[in-house]
Amino acid sequence: MATRTVRVVAAALLLTMTAAQAAADDFASARRRMVDDISALVRETRAEIGKRALDERVMAVMAKVPRHEFVPVDQRSHAYENRPLPIGHGQTISQPYIVALMTDLARVQPGHSVLEVGTGSGYQAAVMAHLVKAVYTIEIVEPLGLQARQRLQRLGYDTVQVRLGDGYYGWEGHAPYDAILVTAAASHIPPPLIRQLKAGGRMVIPVGAAFLVQQLMLVEKSPDGTVSTRQILPVAFVPLTGTR
Repeated sequence: MATRTVRVVAAALLLTMTAAQAAADDFASARRRMVDDISALVRETRAEIGKRALDERVMAVMAKVPRHEFVPVDQRSHAYENRPLPIGHGQTISQPYIVALMTDLARVQPGHSVLEVGTGSGYQAAVMAHLVKAVYTIEIVEPLGLQARQRLQRLGYDTVQVRLGDGYYGWEGHAPYDAILVTAAASHIPPPLIRQLKAGGRMVIPVGAAFLVQQLMLVEKSPDGTVSTRQILPVAFVPLTGTR
């Protein structure tokens, strides 16, 4: 009887391991398809973004980060579709193409520190964490911020710090930043973020009216502190909220 029990347990463990491996393989395949979709969309929008392909480092990270870990369980079957998904509290996780594009536009390097405004589920921060020294990310919706902090810690993203608060005012304590990403649409470029951007740095931010088409903007600060802006392409983001 004991031997039979051991065999049954071993068989059950084997089935569990096989199912887990199959799920992992499915997610890996889905990520590869997602990356192919991003590449195709980059080629389609090359006139707007000014390039036919994104940085290979960015694409490698997109193929690595488990997006299914950053969406609600009931959305996991859609995790690698190239579209935004709801994450609760009226917020969304951005379309993978937009995450990749914003990361590419930031032109980050391994020694850089980056500020993100709008943590959401933590996916953009996780992507950026593979490319830079430190990521500081701010979320105004407390439940989302707490969940993102726990999720990033669980997944081993130790170089990401999550703060609860109004991202319009940035995070002065760690400024200046080599790059700033804003993942919600603002009616204008927040002056505190411009001040916290390092000379020679880049900010990527959607600008426009809430719930209408906005423009994804690239903001560059020259070594002498002069600021220039350039429209990249039309986008649709949830609005940046805060006390301003």
